[in-house]
Amino acid sequence: MLEKTTFDFIRELVDNNNRDWFAQNKPRYEEAKLDIYGLIRPLIKELAAIDPQFSADTDPKKCLMRIYRDIRFSPNKAPYKKNYGIAFDVKGYGPSTPAYYLHLEPGNCFFGVGFWMPESAVLKKIREEIDYSGDEFLEVINAKSFKKIYALSTEDTLKKAPKGYDTDHPMIDYLKLKSFIAVYPLKEEEFYKNDIVDKLINAFKHIQPFVLFLRKAVDQ
Repeated sequence: MLEKTTFDFIRELVDNNNRDWFAQNKPRYEEAKLDIYGLIRPLIKELAAIDPQFSADTDPKKCLMRIYRDIRFSPNKAPYKKNYGIAFDVKGYGPSTPAYYLHLEPGNCFFGVGFWMPESAVLKKIREEIDYSGDEFLEVINAKSFKKIYALSTEDTLKKAPKGYDTDHPMIDYLKLKSFIAVYPLKEEEFYKNDIVDKLINAFKHIQPFVLFLRKAVDQ
């Protein structure tokens, strides 16, 4: 579980997104990080037991992403993110590996698994696997254990059929996706309760068929 002060810091940071305020409140940020490490530690152990490609020796500090934004090429010059991002990096983590990501933001918390806007070569392989193994993909995303927790994101979608596929393809709605992410929405209040770790562990378990499908697609 997390302390309410951990989310309160982000809430105030949104309204005071400048270096002077952050410097004055840096001790609060350090306390928030320690609080989040306490949430990450038991998740590392359990995820390693579920997914053999994740190391039980992972340092919680390596999972918590930097709060500092890269503003070099962005018109938005706010120096800090408005959330805490937690990435559970599996073996071979990179653009060709499905990822586990926990997003902590007041009013917008979620656990996401899969590929966000993968490079064209990876996207091509996933589409080919859905084309060849459509029944298997539907079995994964229509399973009760999946639908009870997750929803397949449809935010990033092509307007037309991707090159090489007919508009009347039976899997066209999935082939048009540009990201393949399963999303488990969570309420901020859930992180204040003792059972949040159990909920996330359960989510890790039930997303494995989706992860394995994506891994099979990109490993071929």
